[in-house]
Amino acid sequence: MPDLAVIVLAAGQGTRMKSATPKVLHRLGGLPLLHHVLDAATALDPAHLLVVVRHERALVGESALEAAPHAVLVDQDDQPGTGRAVEQAVEALPSDFVGDVVVVSADVPFVDRATLEGLLAQHRAASAQVTLLSAILDDPSGYGRVIRKPDQSVARIVEQKDASADELLVSEINSGTYAFTVAALRSHLPAVSSANAQNEKYLTDVVGLVEASGGLVAATPIAEAWRLEGINDRAQLAAAARRLNDRIVRHWQLEGVTILDPATTWIDRDVSLAADVEILPGTQLKGATSVETGAVIGPDTTLVDTEVGEGAVVKRTDATLAVIGARASVGPFAYLRPGTMLGADGKIGTYVETKNATIGEGSKVPHLSYVGDTEVGVGANIGAGTITANYDGVNKHRTVVGSHVRTGSHNVFVAPVRIGDGAYTGAGTVVRKDVPAGSLAINVAPQRNLDGWVETNREGTAAAKAAGAAQAAQAAEASAASTAEGGADAAPAGDS
Repeated sequence: MPDLAVIVLAAGQGTRMKSATPKVLHRLGGLPLLHHVLDAATALDPAHLLVVVRHERALVGESALEAAPHAVLVDQDDQPGTGRAVEQAVEALPSDFVGDVVVVSADVPFVDRATLEGLLAQHRAASAQVTLLSAILDDPSGYGRVIRKPDQSVARIVEQKDASADELLVSEINSGTYAFTVAALRSHLPAVSSANAQNEKYLTDVVGLVEASGGLVAATPIAEAWRLEGINDRAQLAAAARRLNDRIVRHWQLEGVTILDPATTWIDRDVSLAADVEILPGTQLKGATSVETGAVIGPDTTLVDTEVGEGAVVKRTDATLAVIGARASVGPFAYLRPGTMLGADGKIGTYVETKNATIGEGSKVPHLSYVGDTEVGVGANIGAGTITANYDGVNKHRTVVGSHVRTGSHNVFVAPVRIGDGAYTGAGTVVRKDVPAGSLAINVAPQRNLDGWVETNREGTAAAKAAGAAQAAQAAEASAASTAEGGADAAPAGDS
């Protein structure tokens, strides 16, 4: 729209959040609050998108440009107030811009494209200088009231502390989302005073100035009042998160995803799920995670930016930036760190940790292992308790395990090392050099038993007493056996 500009107000500190993180960067559904609002603003396709910043300018600005690279950042000066923020944004518009300006707050994450389009359409249809979004609330306490004239145009906005008894009975509230003609803003913003208890320039004062000059101020109520709710503290953030998650879960249920326990299932906004996926209780799907048809996720599983193939089963697992192939099995109690790629029909089993590891089709790491900076071919089996020793204290090194390799239990692969195709390793082997294809690697030393070591070196302990008792019992058994053998050999009396 060449005749449209959108201003996003993101300069506030948000002190009620009591956080080192700027309020507008707190996350909802996996995205900062600011990104939700920028998505709605960008969907209008305005000619100009401006984001007003001040508190933690670098962080907020970087995040804004991540979501909307074409946005223009406007720095608010030391004069506080929404009126001053919009005034400086208008000053940043081209001098020949003559269209409409939509103003939204970066802490109102549920405002969407349809809501803003409705606001703009009403504004233009009424030929108003100002149109504000309003809502009818059962309990309007704490909000500014919209006071209308007999012809239903807006006379003014009155804050609760300044309202009369009759005005307090009004249930229509101002949301803080507006459409203005740029001419109205250029004309009246310079006249807005900061002579108030907060020493701020209020954008709401423009409404009174426009009405006093004979301009038309309109208000359009929204049916879904919750879309205009702002986030000011952690309790409101949590309530908004639950509302958004409920909507996301229901969406996927209607798309053919089975979600056994919606109350304990959390799904971020950018997650993608195919039909016939099954989500079990206690599951969190975050970031850009995608799950293909027929896969079963959970229970008690967290996937972050992870791809899960068709028909895979992932249970009691924590995975980040991982790829899980079709029909693969992961868990329970598996930890997949970034860079893990498990091939089709593969397995990462119980108490296995992987990192920067490619595990080929049909290969298995079933039990109690750490596999890091490793490449495993197809059809291989890594024995229980295997560790890839990938760090020498300075640098990381890679281990390469070939196809159809069988490694014994309790192996250590000291990287860099390569195990050739079809090779075997014995139980307890420490592999320090390459193993040729088809070879068996073993390095177990002969076992030595030092008789009497415990009684000599741990005299008086429970172990020594147990050992002494066992040795005495063994000696008694040996003596009894010897006596019995001697009696059997003796000839009966009187025989010749």
